[in-house]
Amino acid sequence: MEIRELGAEDIPSLLKLYAQLDPHDENLSPEQSLAIWKEDIEGNRNIRYFGAVEDGKVVSTCYCVIIPNLTKGGRPLCFVENVVTDSEFRQRGLAAKVLDKAVAFAREHNCYKVILQSGSARTDAHRFYEHFGFNGSSKKAFDMRLEADGAPV
Repeated sequence: MEIRELGAEDIPSLLKLYAQLDPHDENLSPEQSLAIWKEDIEGNRNIRYFGAVEDGKVVSTCYCVIIPNLTKGGRPLCFVENVVTDSEFRQRGLAAKVLDKAVAFAREHNCYKVILQSGSARTDAHRFYEHFGFNGSSKKAFDMRLEADGAPV
């Protein structure tokens, strides 16, 4: 098992894993994903995808974005999203190892905090995140889902 930064070559496997994250999600093709990767992700020093990879298969992942900030002495923050582990590989500490990479990336960028959101009904995940060190009661998150045309859902 290898814990590492993911690259364009991992996209097909990553997309299969993302299908477990939300089975109702609109899946992108590998070609669409690669175009986004090449245009917006690759070479961006503020975005990283991390994963646990076994025999070329991504079995756990998260990605993080460093967001510049004009408060907290100019220290940025790190937003972590899409934390998922393959159902056959859960309870092995892989999500913690992948999150360790994301937190280390945040520290390298002198971030003052790491933010992670989780679906409100995912109580098992919440316990894991709190055990990992995230505070589930320090803030309340709100989101607004938008249609493709920008209108609220």
